[in-house]
Amino acid sequence: MGHLMAVILAAGEGKRMKSKKSKVLHTACGLTLIDWVYRSVRDAGVDESVIVVGHKAEDVKESMGNDVLYAYQDKQLGTGHAVMQAEQYFKGKDGQVLVLCGDTPLITSETISNTFKIHRENNNSATVITAELSNPAGYGRIVRDVSGNVLKIVEDRDASKEEKIINEINSGMYCFNIKDLESALGELGNNNSQGEYYLTDTIEILIRKGLKVGAVKVEDSNEILGINDRVQLSMASEILRKRILVNHMKNGVTIIDPSSTYIDVDVQIGMDSVIYPSSIIEKGTVIGEDCIIGPASRIVDSKIANGVEVKNSVVLESSIGDNTTVGPFAYIRPGSTIGKKVKIGDFVEVKKSIIGDKTKLSHLTYVGDAEIGKNVNLGCGVVVVNYDGKKKNKTKIGDNSFVGCNVNLVSPVEVKSNAYVAAGSTITEEVPENSLAIARARQVVKEDWVVKKGMSRND
Repeated sequence: MGHLMAVILAAGEGKRMKSKKSKVLHTACGLTLIDWVYRSVRDAGVDESVIVVGHKAEDVKESMGNDVLYAYQDKQLGTGHAVMQAEQYFKGKDGQVLVLCGDTPLITSETISNTFKIHRENNNSATVITAELSNPAGYGRIVRDVSGNVLKIVEDRDASKEEKIINEINSGMYCFNIKDLESALGELGNNNSQGEYYLTDTIEILIRKGLKVGAVKVEDSNEILGINDRVQLSMASEILRKRILVNHMKNGVTIIDPSSTYIDVDVQIGMDSVIYPSSIIEKGTVIGEDCIIGPASRIVDSKIANGVEVKNSVVLESSIGDNTTVGPFAYIRPGSTIGKKVKIGDFVEVKKSIIGDKTKLSHLTYVGDAEIGKNVNLGCGVVVVNYDGKKKNKTKIGDNSFVGCNVNLVSPVEVKSNAYVAAGSTITEEVPENSLAIARARQVVKEDWVVKKGMSRND
């Protein structure tokens, strides 16, 4: 079989995106466009991938890291010129090299594997990935002989009346025998109105030499969709999103309304979990079995155990234990660890805190930079006052403690296990184990004060 390589072209500026960043670094369902292409290549068994960079080269390299090789195209002088910049990596090797564009995120590993397979089985020198379109205007047409081999690729502007009727079009993606590509690149010229080196001309060179050029037609023409602007990015994202949702549903997840549900690539969801409408689950999230997510919840890079319910709430970079309920309208901020059978109620915010098993934060409560033990109850309106104007401080609450409504816990402070804090207290000192802390002024009643002061509100 020989060496399998891929060259991914990513040097273009992508002006139609109207963006400060490289076109291939725009994201769809949690991955950059170029990462989608690279993953498909990798999953098809390619040994080495070379990315040809140019515009915003350092940004692309930072994004893709060290898993790939890089070639630099200083001036964008055509697709053939771009492949020439990568030639140093495949020169002298025996095998096949696949050439793709970094802005085609819908190409699948199955199509790539099938292309390699057909290429080898038919002893092709080159194999063109093609698609059939009902309206092929603007695309290069694939002209075949009676045996199905490619005779030529003719551009739309150069096509004859008969050739314009052809619906099979060139995707701009190719598989080559490495040695044949090397030879063709050596003969490639730029004698055209643009003064550029076109990769399609290598196909003509190989055919002229009497070498065999075949084609693989994709079943779904969406696979070859290139992204040139934000409209096409939206279209590709929608297709990828549907693929992801279908995969989850086939694996036993109920998605009530797929049209309003957004789940990124690599999200894991256990069987018999239910995702309600208008929910967004982003990359890095793992959700267990028998969970209920939504409606209108957002979960980002978090670990959700089994039997958890997250209603109308936001969970960011945190973990939630088995059989815990969150929401409605709760906000779990990064760095929080929520235990098992915990109740996080409505309008509760938790930030960078540990909440022990069976603890209840039922209403209108803020907990920041705190360690709260097991079986603790925080009443309505409790506030952990964790910021002194310069730095954040920690509060600790021991197991089985009870904190009444409208209590301020001024950090740093500790409430020991089995302690009680009376409603309305402002706690600034340690509360010992098994104690009751009361920190409020004694109530004073002044009878007839309203009458004496003329403060009556009667009409």
